[in-house]
Amino acid sequence: MSKVERRVRSLVSEDGEMRDALEIVLDRATDGEVQWVDVRDEITSGQWGRLIEKEILVDGERGFALADPDEIEAGLSEDDGSGGGGDVETPETTSWTKWDKLAGVATLGAFVGYAVGPVRDTIAGAIDVVLGPLLNVVPFYVVIMVIALGTGMYSTLLRAGLMDMEKMSQYQERMQDIQERRKEAKERDDDAALDAIQEEQMDAMGDQLGMFKEQFRPMVWIMFLTIPAFLWMFWVIGYRGSDSAYPEIAAQELVVPLAGTVTWDTGIVGPIQMWILWYFLCSMAFTQLVQKSLNIQMSPSTS
Repeated sequence: MSKVERRVRSLVSEDGEMRDALEIVLDRATDGEVQWVDVRDEITSGQWGRLIEKEILVDGERGFALADPDEIEAGLSEDDGSGGGGDVETPETTSWTKWDKLAGVATLGAFVGYAVGPVRDTIAGAIDVVLGPLLNVVPFYVVIMVIALGTGMYSTLLRAGLMDMEKMSQYQERMQDIQERRKEAKERDDDAALDAIQEEQMDAMGDQLGMFKEQFRPMVWIMFLTIPAFLWMFWVIGYRGSDSAYPEIAAQELVVPLAGTVTWDTGIVGPIQMWILWYFLCSMAFTQLVQKSLNIQMSPSTS
């Protein structure tokens, strides 16, 4: 349901005479526009003002234009009486494929590497075949930047490819529709409408689960690819008492703002070591850069 249709339904539910006023305005409109002199004998100035206030009538070339004639007519159609709206459909929940589920299981297995040394050594050793040679070519901070660029690239592409923004918009639009109708019902002290909207709101709780599934599906793949790289950096520097696979890199000194001279395994903020902080700073920067460069929208928009 569009904003215009919601506003029309709200006006009609608040004041039944507004239906006649809207029908008159629609009938008198020429080329989508209408002037006060065309309708002043049939509707009141208060009704005319309400139409302008609700932006059902907007500025036109010779008078006021109808915001959207089709949506206005849709708003005048009979609804189910459940509080002046509720026509926003709930989209079907995306089903996970077997590959999504396998990636989820593998991700859980990779998480074990943070606590179990043999698992960490196995995963990190395999990744070291690819990333290890880079340590002989460029400094460790550059290697972290390369990893951050890679994670930023595929995380953006995976979210854009696996998360249905149209469905996310539909979920948000339905919740926004319910909240707006609830607010309007409170303003006019319509207890019957509030009870109906409350029941609808309880039914809509499933939308939250649907949104979570939409958001979590790409996250499974992102973690599936990111955790091994993160475990490798964990393995290179050493963390929480584990031995560093590259002690000379862990002991490298660097100067950073505020903290001064530190090493890669220095705790900067509590247990957060320098290499973790550097990775997250690079990751956030590169992710934003990739999104802007590819013009990828990461947040849903409502109509």
